[in-house]
Amino acid sequence: MAGSLTNRARVLRKMQTDDERKLWARLRDRRLNGLKFRRQAPCGPYVVDFLCEAARLIVELDGSHHGMPDQIEHDDLRTKHLAELGYQVVRVWNVDLRSSLEGVLDEIVATANLRLNPSSAPSGHLLPQGEGIPREV
Repeated sequence: MAGSLTNRARVLRKMQTDDERKLWARLRDRRLNGLKFRRQAPCGPYVVDFLCEAARLIVELDGSHHGMPDQIEHDDLRTKHLAELGYQVVRVWNVDLRSSLEGVLDEIVATANLRLNPSSAPSGHLLPQGEGIPREV
């Protein structure tokens, strides 16, 4: 089965969409914050669009067909299975990539940083109740 996944990944790499090509140009060669990504990478029983193994992060680019009920159900099951393997899946709509590439990249970096440095993540409110509010004297 691993061989067939690898072969499928190779085929998908050759057939990448314009949107995948656009995102890959920004992710490859550690161009995004030094994060190492692989594209069309086998992961568990799936081939995922982009994988950062160090952060256990998967980025999936979704076209309009991912909005169809059967595909939503399939994607949910796939995401749940990948989460059970310890990965977080970030789903990006193609339209969002086209309209806000920098915003998508910011989201990927922020998610990766939280996964790489969980202790630096804010918990609860940033300021205790009442602090940060100017008081009249």
